[in-house]
Amino acid sequence: MKSKLKKAKKTHKEIQRLSVVLFFIALVATMGAIFGNVEHHPFLVVFACVVGAYMAMNIGANDVANNMGPAVGSKSISLIGAIIIAVICEAAGAVLAGGDVVDTVKSGIIDPNLISSPNVFILVMLAALISGALWLHLATLIRAPVSTTHSIVGGILGAGIAAGGLGVAKWDVLFTIIASWVISPLLGGIIAGAFLWFIKLSITYKSDKRRAARVMIPILVAIMSFSFSLYLISKGLKNVISLSSAQAHIISLIIAIIVYFVMRPVIASMTHKMPNDKDSVNSLFAIPLVVAAAFLSFAHGANDVANAIGPLAAINQMLGDLNSYSNKVATPFWIMLIGGFGISVGLALYGPRLIKAVGSEITELNKIRAFCVAMSAAITVLVASALGLPVSSTHIAIGAIFGVGFLREFLKRRYGRMIATIEDAYDNSPELAQFLERFHKASIKRKALMLESLKKSKSDILLAKKKKKALKKVYKKELVKRSAIRKILASWLITVPVSMIFSAIVYIILLRIPLGL
Repeated sequence: MKSKLKKAKKTHKEIQRLSVVLFFIALVATMGAIFGNVEHHPFLVVFACVVGAYMAMNIGANDVANNMGPAVGSKSISLIGAIIIAVICEAAGAVLAGGDVVDTVKSGIIDPNLISSPNVFILVMLAALISGALWLHLATLIRAPVSTTHSIVGGILGAGIAAGGLGVAKWDVLFTIIASWVISPLLGGIIAGAFLWFIKLSITYKSDKRRAARVMIPILVAIMSFSFSLYLISKGLKNVISLSSAQAHIISLIIAIIVYFVMRPVIASMTHKMPNDKDSVNSLFAIPLVVAAAFLSFAHGANDVANAIGPLAAINQMLGDLNSYSNKVATPFWIMLIGGFGISVGLALYGPRLIKAVGSEITELNKIRAFCVAMSAAITVLVASALGLPVSSTHIAIGAIFGVGFLREFLKRRYGRMIATIEDAYDNSPELAQFLERFHKASIKRKALMLESLKKSKSDILLAKKKKKALKKVYKKELVKRSAIRKILASWLITVPVSMIFSAIVYIILLRIPLGL
């Protein structure tokens, strides 16, 4: 009986989701019919709008999880709260800061001048949208966070090659995209791990954690403020306000200084009566983490909305003037609305699946670790941009989660080896419990000195034990799920090839459909 009720409830939810999707699609189709260039090809304009909305919904369902997953996984915010914040910030970023110019040939991956005609180019863009959306939909179903940019790039490349041959592709650009598969997660993991290690050394490993928190957390939040201000100004708001690099840095620095002096008394007040333990320090990172996730969502909406509306804007413009086409096109506000609200609808209806996967199924995230992931996401993009390196925001976020997980593994194993050495040296003597109690309370520096002294005084016993004992289980403790690593890496590697194949097939099918071009 319970199973039937559960199935009925699940079916009812799916019907509700489908109803919302159909209503949104009908609204998008109406917008396309009213505002689009429908003089010559009304059906094609409406169809392109529907496909663009479908792509935007899949971006919301898959890609936004990278921003909100850590905040939800660390229990800094509820799933419903995260969805509400992300929906508002994603839509605002897409509509307000998405820009009035979109590069329709994403990353310059193909040369449109080698495409035989504007009509063929329209089919290439349409095939790229359909294939990119299909791959994102499939990836969301299997809970694999993938790059939406790589999905649309693969789509444009596949359809472009099908339309104009191998010579139409810019292979040097493709090689930089392949390089980003390695660069993005490595940078993200290293920076997130470095922040986590710094926080451990400067706060959680200190004997007086409250005092350390009062000193360091305002500095960390100020660094976060500088990073996110610079990230938003240079990435998310670049199409709203035009500032030089020096101006962006100065404004970001001023904001960081203000935040620092505001946070000092706030953190001092919060730490005044709190217990002197890690859990209490961990709770102090909740609000900065939620703010960071909101900023990331705004910047994501501003940047990645182009993956849905870039090809749509190109199709709409070319259908109004089939005699010419360009790499750059003006994007009407109504198309920006389709992209922004499409991302929000996809996130609200289907985002929870990936948010849960990113937040809890790779490694356990507390508020400090999730804060490090969010910091890494912003800083890695800024560092990569300064160095001219191609990176994927999806790969950065997932790499950052792996980075904090593997650092925890390393530290746990190292600590386990220390405890095992102590146990071997004392061999269950009455002094063992006393030494362990002093060791647990000692600082990192003091722990190292205690262990070194113990090894010297008990060298004979330890040497004999080492010859007899096998590696302890504690050494092999895994805090990052290997199955998650394999699934995510596999999905990353096949994103561009699968999108290319899907797109080529869709393009060939579209050629055989009488669309009136």
